[in-house]
Amino acid sequence: MKTFTTLFIIFFICQVSIGQIHSLEQEKEYTSLQEALKEPEKVFRLNLSNMNLEELPQDLFLLKNLRYLNLSGDHLKLIPKEIGQLHNLRELDLSGNDFKILPKEFSNLRNLETLYLSDNPFLDLEEDFRVLKRLKSLREFHLENDAITSIPASIGDFKNLEELYLNNNQLEHLPTSIKSLKNLKLLELDSNTIPNEEISSFLYYSPTIKIKF
Repeated sequence: MKTFTTLFIIFFICQVSIGQIHSLEQEKEYTSLQEALKEPEKVFRLNLSNMNLEELPQDLFLLKNLRYLNLSGDHLKLIPKEIGQLHNLRELDLSGNDFKILPKEFSNLRNLETLYLSDNPFLDLEEDFRVLKRLKSLREFHLENDAITSIPASIGDFKNLEELYLNNNQLEHLPTSIKSLKNLKLLELDSNTIPNEEISSFLYYSPTIKIKF
């Protein structure tokens, strides 16, 4: 009986240790694509921000297990269709870039929960929203500092969205379709010129939403 108990304890400790090692691997953040490509299947987080890449190296798409990818401040002029191959992405930061349109393959990021498109002055939101509304897992969406003057009515199709950040834009109104976002919990509108009465009306129809303005 003692032998069985001892073996069970050893097995349990080993399982816990394996779990801890796997957790640490997932938390490790690579900042070099060259280093990441040495063991691509073990790379879960990659930060290539502020490297002025302008275009993405094709080797990036070998990292099939990526869950977090930061490409902010890289002045990318094009997001290639291969981005859709990163099916395990949960969080993607594309802030501070120069692209205009997202490829239709972007909608293949079926596990994407958090997306940053802040500080991107050339976005074509009408076109991009046609792609983004297909992301059924998207919960948190950032569009700060984009010089946006209007939000497309198709924002109402982002049915599972919980947090929407529109700070520091040039918005004077919100589309009425935003009221159909039944899962929305937080809406940030700092540094826009939306009338208080419009925000009050919005709160009347959606009293469970926290609005910061």
